[in-house]
Amino acid sequence: MVPHFPGANPRKRGSIQRDDSIGATATPSGRSLRQRLGGSTGRQTAIAACCLVLSMSAGVLAVVPSAQAADPPDPAAKKKQLDSQINSQKADLNQSYDQLAKSVAAYNQAETQYKAVQVKYAAAQGKLAAAKAADVVAAGKLKQAEAALQTAMNAVDAGEQVILQQKQIAGRAVRSAYQQQNSLVGLSIVLRGASPADLATGMQVQRNVFGIQGNAITRLNDAQAQLANQRVKVAEAEKIVAAQRAEAARTVQEVTALTQQVAADKAEAAAVAATRLTTQQAAEKDKNSELAQYNALVSERNRVQQILVARARAEKAAAARRKAAAEAAERAKAKKEHRPPRTVPNDPGSSSGLSYPINTYITSPYGMRFHPILHYWKLHDGTDFGAGCGTPIHAAASGVVTDRYYNGGYGNRLFISHGVIRGDSITTVYNHLSRYKVRVGQHVVKGQVIGYVGTTGYSTGCHLHFMVYQDGVVVNPMKWL
Repeated sequence: MVPHFPGANPRKRGSIQRDDSIGATATPSGRSLRQRLGGSTGRQTAIAACCLVLSMSAGVLAVVPSAQAADPPDPAAKKKQLDSQINSQKADLNQSYDQLAKSVAAYNQAETQYKAVQVKYAAAQGKLAAAKAADVVAAGKLKQAEAALQTAMNAVDAGEQVILQQKQIAGRAVRSAYQQQNSLVGLSIVLRGASPADLATGMQVQRNVFGIQGNAITRLNDAQAQLANQRVKVAEAEKIVAAQRAEAARTVQEVTALTQQVAADKAEAAAVAATRLTTQQAAEKDKNSELAQYNALVSERNRVQQILVARARAEKAAAARRKAAAEAAERAKAKKEHRPPRTVPNDPGSSSGLSYPINTYITSPYGMRFHPILHYWKLHDGTDFGAGCGTPIHAAASGVVTDRYYNGGYGNRLFISHGVIRGDSITTVYNHLSRYKVRVGQHVVKGQVIGYVGTTGYSTGCHLHFMVYQDGVVVNPMKWL
């Protein structure tokens, strides 16, 4: 029996839920999450959301034909399998666990909301500045209108004073004219025995009095007309002042409302900025957790590979020794029997391939995947079969159970060494099991139930992550199925 892997603790259990891929040794960029997200946020958010939904679904998937089926392959089933593999490629584009995708999506949403609030806040500030400028213009117009009104009112007051003066002058002229037009004027001139020259002079005086009277009345009429015109101007100026006062009042109200809006938008921007900071910190934390899990899986893969490479060398050397011994015995026997030596076959059963551990759907094939958040390529080091928790898992070939233990990434693991097949040392590994059916050191036969499907470790749902190690190096299981 091969010793248990050093460092594996079957009693150690973790609570992390994670999909089970492990990566190549590529190192992600050291930039911050915000810098790596900047400029391509919409594209990364869309990729993360798409992968998250697809990886959680077991939608239209390809049926894996049984290795033991004797019927020829069905073209329709083959097409369905190819279509399913295409969908699986999409699902595996981002093998990030749920919380990281959710954290990044929340950060992207907060970033978008923050930018929208900033635009809203800037627009409110622009409106406020325009309203303040309009308020200044309205105040200037109001000031001009009030000055024009005051000028018009002053002109009216002056006109009224002129009219009052003209009325007084006209009154005196009327009284004088009335006195001069009395019939006693002519009689007094005659009775005094005035000469014809004195009589002419008296008539001239009377005509002058009548002229003064007419001029006074004319000036009075002009003054009254000017006063009426000034009063019209005053009325118009009062209307303009009223309109400008209303406009000024509206701008004051608008400035007040926009000031309040700017304050509210500023408070909202501050709140959204705080939310963005919180989500950014959460995304950074989950990104670091994702990176730690990735590094742990790579470390586990390297550790297992070192052990299996040494084990493969030992198995192949032992097989070579057994075959050499058998060939030597055959040559000795042939010499005694005086015949040519016969070809010594390989170990029994070592020429056959592997069978499917579960006759169900492939949800994720083997291959490289690009992580859109951490920005590195990683290797999905096995084939995922979708099945409900508790589904029986069968040994892909006969062999010996060499190890079983819990790992934070792979969950409950089971290793079966199948010896040398087609000249290569082959070990199969079954991950995320809910429970085991066999024990370490037990010999199992091909098709025997060895455990049950689960979702332990870094997994997003019930499935089997099936791995094949060829000479200690992980390879695509489909080349052996």
